[in-house]
Amino acid sequence: MNATKEDWSRLREAHPAIEPTGTDDVNHPAHYNHGDIECIDYLADNLGDGYPYYLEGNIKKYLHRWRYKNDSKAKQVEDLRKAAWYLGKLLETQVFNDSST
Repeated sequence: MNATKEDWSRLREAHPAIEPTGTDDVNHPAHYNHGDIECIDYLADNLGDGYPYYLEGNIKKYLHRWRYKNDSKAKQVEDLRKAAWYLGKLLETQVFNDSST
């Protein structure tokens, strides 16, 4: 694959995991942004080669539970957006960290 970081940025901008609504509980939830480093960046650094498995687990979790959020359609959609967000992160690891591409 010959995608550049700019290509990936354009793709993510064209297909965001969440519609801009002021607060962003999918891409940058406030409770994950305390201190100098965002939680997802800490996990990527700390888990090393296990990080893609962590992302895959979260994708599966949100794809499993979205349909059981019967309290509101918005909560169902939020879980699907979270799955999409984690999928985007997994794609990033495969596109930019795979030496065979």
